[in-house]
Amino acid sequence: MNKAIYSIIGFILFVIGFLALVLQMVGVQIAFLTWLDTWGGGTGFFLRILMIIAGLVLVIVTRSGEQTHDEFFNQE
Repeated sequence: MNKAIYSIIGFILFVIGFLALVLQMVGVQIAFLTWLDTWGGGTGFFLRILMIIAGLVLVIVTRSGEQTHDEFFNQE
């Protein structure tokens, strides 16, 4: 798959996870994420945090994969 697609998937994971976390604190749930709380509130909270972290990691890895830092160290 293309890097742009991975980046979009990561961004969507981050946004949906963050939105689900904020809505959980208010007492509302996103309909297709109600299964996250079947194991309990703490596990659902952990899975939402995991979605946010996985989204951020995916975006960061896809955006910084081809950059080399040799240009910074070779300046004279």
